[in-house]
Amino acid sequence: MIKIKPTQITIDGPASSGKSSVGKRVASRLGYLFFDTGLVYRAATVAALGHDETLPQPSEIIERVRSMEFELRNSDHQNETRIFLNGEDCSDALHLPLIDANVSAVSALPEVRSLLTDHQRKIGQSGNVVLVGRDIGTVVLPEAELKIYLNASAEVRAERRQAENLSNGIQTDYESVLENIRKRDDQDSNRAVAPLIPADDAIIINTDTLDIDGVVAEILKRIDESI
Repeated sequence: MIKIKPTQITIDGPASSGKSSVGKRVASRLGYLFFDTGLVYRAATVAALGHDETLPQPSEIIERVRSMEFELRNSDHQNETRIFLNGEDCSDALHLPLIDANVSAVSALPEVRSLLTDHQRKIGQSGNVVLVGRDIGTVVLPEAELKIYLNASAEVRAERRQAENLSNGIQTDYESVLENIRKRDDQDSNRAVAPLIPADDAIIINTDTLDIDGVVAEILKRIDESI
């Protein structure tokens, strides 16, 4: 029986486990589309907040997400996906601390997940794609040929997010970042709908002691072994 290279690759894991950085490089090496599904939920959080600093009631969140218009545009810069919300590029706002603190509450709403999951699934089913997120291998694309789950300690992930924030000119302190990550982990893992768990057939890779190149090499090795 002739085996072929997997055309649908999912990479799941908690916040700042390295999913996006790794997924971009894997997609680039394979010549695949890269799709960070978490950006859609972050865009939904921007829409839900509007110009406020606190979320409205769930019914209003759902209505704002339902009425929002967003578009994914691939950029030639580092295989990046840009998010346009109601016609405006909101990509640079998606990782602000305010969005970090509220995205789990928005994405935990079943109606919001239903609105956004169908769109994600259609992109995944087109093939030759690397999708990263939190429930891609379990909910969005359970039929994917290769499923990866990246993990790392909360402390290591907080260090990574803090460094990323500083490089983007966002001033945050480590303890606040760590607190947000622990809160996010608890919310994501214990929500009733699509909790953050590895798929039964996922390959679990701990990234505490691996750099991006090391994780990419491990995933590419798994792909070669599957052919």
